Amino acid sequence: MESPPLDAPSVCVAALYRFARFADVEAVRAPLARLCCGLGVKGTLLVAAEGINGTIAGDDAAIARVIAHVRTLPGCADVDVKLSRAATMPFHRMKVRHKREIVTMGEPDIDPLEGTGHYVAAEDWNALISDPSTIVIDTRNNYEVAIGSFDGAIDPGTASFRDFPAWFRAERERLLGKGGREPRVAMFCTGGIRCEKSTAFLKAEGVEQVYHLKGGILKYLETVPPEQSLWRGECFVFDQRVAVGHGLAPGTHALCHGCRMPVSPEDRTSPLYVEGVSCPACAATRSDEQRAGYAERHRQETLAAARGVAHVGATTAPRDAG
Repeated sequence: MESPPLDAPSVCVAALYRFARFADVEAVRAPLARLCCGLGVKGTLLVAAEGINGTIAGDDAAIARVIAHVRTLPGCADVDVKLSRAATMPFHRMKVRHKREIVTMGEPDIDPLEGTGHYVAAEDWNALISDPSTIVIDTRNNYEVAIGSFDGAIDPGTASFRDFPAWFRAERERLLGKGGREPRVAMFCTGGIRCEKSTAFLKAEGVEQVYHLKGGILKYLETVPPEQSLWRGECFVFDQRVAVGHGLAPGTHALCHGCRMPVSPEDRTSPLYVEGVSCPACAATRSDEQRAGYAERHRQETLAAARGVAHVGATTAPRDAG
């Protein structure tokens, strides 16, 4: 791992995933948790029989040691890692969890190791999605799409990645037509992991011409210059940065602590926005008791921040990552 420039933000953030086959998940999880906690690394890593996924943050040396350890795990020598930086630690604690899936689709027979769509490098993505014969699908959740996406991409409007298979099966004929030559389908997500599963799913459904953005939106924003970009808006990320833009610079969105949804600068000027309590999306759905609880939590978090310590009750967005 290269040393950061002297004026770079001090915290290294690593988003990583790898589909692999772990015969003993706990034998993978426990040493990884001890290593991360011992190094002062924070974030969330999910470990399942199908592989590993998550985002962690810490100093450069600590992150390098964790990544080196992950590369020693079975099938993980080529783990996909995207590095960025944050001005402050974007997580409150370290969690290494044993899960059924590292990204939940709810289709147990889908195995990305048995075959996925064609990878498309970030620098080649514009040409693919600019072709009018290509159908472009954003596989992320509705609250992510709302703050940014590629020009012309289809928004499934799903609240969870688990909803994607039912959406595609219901919309397949409208999207791909009946009979004849099927169009190309290009899909993308934040870091690439959801597209590993969604393209494997489409292949299992008999769709042949399936493509996905290698490294996801994060790799595209890191690689493609803004003046050449077809991305519009910001990219939601699953930590307290909330969103990033081109060059993976911090975005302008905040997170509503009432409903865990991203809040734009415009939303924050609304009389319905109360920091730490509510936003225009949830203000009408929260009781006075809930508001009082959120306000007290925000007060405690503010006091903890003033003391320079993490508030033990603080949380980040608990949603599908990748």
